[in-house]
Amino acid sequence: MTLAKYEILGKVVETGNLTKAAEQLSLTQSAVSRAIISLEQELGIQILARGRSGVRLSHDGERLWGYMKEMLQLHENMLQEADQIKGLLRGTVTIGTFTSISIHWLPDILHRFQQKYPQIEIRLLDGHYHDIERWIADGTADFGFVNMPSSHGLETRTLIRDLMMCVLPAGHKQGMKSAISLEDIADEPFIMPAKGCDTDVRAWFDGQRAAPRVRFELEDDHAIMAMVRSGLGVSILPETILASAPAGLVVRPLSPEASRSIALAAVSFKKCSPAASRAISCIVEMMGAQKSDA
Repeated sequence: MTLAKYEILGKVVETGNLTKAAEQLSLTQSAVSRAIISLEQELGIQILARGRSGVRLSHDGERLWGYMKEMLQLHENMLQEADQIKGLLRGTVTIGTFTSISIHWLPDILHRFQQKYPQIEIRLLDGHYHDIERWIADGTADFGFVNMPSSHGLETRTLIRDLMMCVLPAGHKQGMKSAISLEDIADEPFIMPAKGCDTDVRAWFDGQRAAPRVRFELEDDHAIMAMVRSGLGVSILPETILASAPAGLVVRPLSPEASRSIALAAVSFKKCSPAASRAISCIVEMMGAQKSDA
């Protein structure tokens, strides 16, 4: 069956290795190789490019892979719909997420969801904002959490507004103020979230036609807090992340105020699989969606 060959190809693309793909599919390597060769013969083109680092889609393969993924997803949606008709609900849902969501919201959401739908498997892909949007757009993720505004023409549903807060070491001279302005930290060494996580911070400085004196750029929020606590600089982080801030820090709102809007995004919410739709409903219910921005 051609769909089975598409599934095999998908696993090869995912792993970049015929042997690993065979192991994960519980097939022999020769069976995987035969399936790929057969598919290439059917289509009359070379789908995979083979090199020292493994295998990847050829240029022609990349042009066709999107159609194959769409057919696989439609087949999966059909199976899930059939199960739903029979009173069952099964499937796999892949969600794109970033660190603060994974730490502060997803544990409770996934616990409740899997109690209610034990036959639905949840897979998480953790990355930066732009990674998640790309995964959704190319079908790697069914849906995901994004920072507004989003790109790629995705449909979105806003969930929460998260204030951006200034983080100072305990005893800092500006720590007694009720809010921190640009002038208060203009001369301070700044610890910037790494590229991909710095959008909201840079937007606050850009809005005031200023630039921070960046001393370090770090990807991990807790590492940033540790650096600030040690007196190596100040930073700006979302309020949600700072809910678990360690002792030795002073957290103050910004003046002018800044925030980020976190939303769910999908290529089309109406075309999501039944399992993905259930997951979206659970997240919206628990996080209290404010509106639909589609």
